[in-house]
Amino acid sequence: MKKIGTQKNTIRLEAMDPVDIYGAGNRILEALCARYPALKVIARGNELMLEGSGPDMEDFEVKLNLLIEKRRHKMNLTTYDVEEICESMESPEKFRFNPGAPIVYGNDGKPISARNPNQQKMVSAYFDSDLIFAVGPAGTGKTYIAIALAVRALKNREIKRIILTRPAVEAGERLGFLPGDLKDKLDPYLQPLYDALGDMIPSKKLQEFMADGTIQIAPLAYMRGRTLDKACVILDEAQNTNLGQLKMFLTRMGMDAKFIVTGDASQIDLPNRNDSGLLKGIRLTEKLKGVSTIFFGSEDIVRHPLVSRIVKAFDKAEKESGN
Repeated sequence: MKKIGTQKNTIRLEAMDPVDIYGAGNRILEALCARYPALKVIARGNELMLEGSGPDMEDFEVKLNLLIEKRRHKMNLTTYDVEEICESMESPEKFRFNPGAPIVYGNDGKPISARNPNQQKMVSAYFDSDLIFAVGPAGTGKTYIAIALAVRALKNREIKRIILTRPAVEAGERLGFLPGDLKDKLDPYLQPLYDALGDMIPSKKLQEFMADGTIQIAPLAYMRGRTLDKACVILDEAQNTNLGQLKMFLTRMGMDAKFIVTGDASQIDLPNRNDSGLLKGIRLTEKLKGVSTIFFGSEDIVRHPLVSRIVKAFDKAEKESGN
């Protein structure tokens, strides 16, 4: 039975090899089709047969034509080209009031979006505030959503650069005893940030961004003395900063900048846990206009279900021991 409201249409690719648009293994076409889950698309040679709603088919054809035009000016298309075309056409205001919509699309074409109410609050806060604190246990997606928001802003040309930073706190091994140069010593601390970026930006493009300074990943100490304009700046693992370091970081904020601070107050690696400045900094700034704070709980964990139970078990033990 034909679904009510569905239509059919055929698009013919003229004077070009379909592989140039579909990509190897239809990867480019699949990335575009992922944006239209209700639209059925069948590729047969240089013809695309569509079945779905009229608006979906019209929008699909517009973006396909833009991809074709882009291909005329470059050797090969990538999934990043699909993202750039689709996201540049989305209205920031429309996205602002729909925090459950895709933030960006991963390299596999899958949408990256808020997966729980507090992640949605974090997305909304990004458009309402210039400084966001996101605090809660591991696995709640705080850093991942922060990086997704930053990547989206970069692709939409709302910012000129992304800066990701972490305090380099020794956790069992001292930096001086680790092999390699300074970068080799610090990379293990920064690897989770590389991993998140690698999910959202093609490897070659990510290397280009890092080479030209569009994306910078550095330890917190490297932030001193800088003024960060037109940037999205993310401080991860902020529970391992003292109040002075946190103040230094926050006062780097320049014009047209967004600052996101993430941390887990239950995982402090400082020798003296009372030195952590995260919660103190939140208390000092919570009443300031332009600041938002989101507290995540174990119920927000989006990793393996066992992780939530592990966090609850450890929290209970810490409360019982009085630590």
